[in-house]
Order: sequence, then C-alpha cells, then structure tokens
Amino acid sequence: MSNQSLPQHKQNKIDSLYLRMASVWSENSHCNRSKVGCLIVKDRQIISDGYNGTPSGFPNECEDCNNNTLPTVLHAEANAITKIAKSANSAEGSTLYVTLSPCFDCAKLIIQAGIKRIVYSEEYRKTDSFKLFEEAGIEIKKIEI
Repeated sequence: MSNQSLPQHKQNKIDSLYLRMASVWSENSHCNRSKVGCLIVKDRQIISDGYNGTPSGFPNECEDCNNNTLPTVLHAEANAITKIAKSANSAEGSTLYVTLSPCFDCAKLIIQAGIKRIVYSEEYRKTDSFKLFEEAGIEIKKIEI
C-alpha cells in the first residue's frame, strides 16, 4: 500500500509515529552537539536506519576539543542511505524520516536514492536543500514531535 492511498489523518499519524521512532534512534549517536536519527520507510516497512556518527571502525568521537564537528562524521541520512547500498533493498519511492532537515550534501544523496518524501521535526540552520528538493519533486514536511 503506497502512502498516497492513505487518508490524510492516517498518513499524519504514521508520519508522527515514524518520526518519533527516528528520534529514539538518534539516542544511539555519540555526538555531543546534536544527535540526529533517520529511518527510511517503504510500503510501511523500515528498510534502513541511521544516526549521525563516525564510519565503522573509527573512534566514536564527533567533536574536537573546541566542540566543532569533525570532518569524519557522517550524517544520519548518509548512514541510512549507505546501509541500503549494502542490502538488497531499494529506496525508490520511499519516505525518509529524520529529526533534523537534511543538508545540501545529504539532499543530493536523497535525490539519487529515489526517495520521494521527507518528514522532519527540526530545521537545520541551512535550508538551501529545500530548493533542491522542490526542483526534484520531493515532498518535504515538517512535524513537531
């Protein structure tokens, strides 16, 4: 069953539920400044998850001594999308639930992965990705959780 066939009140309830789950998943992050969680859902099944942190095998340190984010940190969306690349799943037509709106670099990955909807709860300080989503025909929706 695709998301488009659901009545709006049911879709809102599902969106809120998955977004709260992404928020819980963000608690896995070792980052101090910001913990971000992400779920990718297709046909009402979670096909991938991610949170911000370092690549596998790297120390779980996200910030330097001045509390600046280290360049080795991956965003939650990038972690979730790269997990799909290692699986037999496809993100084509899926919805990405993320606690912080995607940055411009993650927006490019989201578009290339075929994700069609984004639901988020907090706005990232830079919103240049929103124009890119609009150009790509990707729905973006903010929900307070």
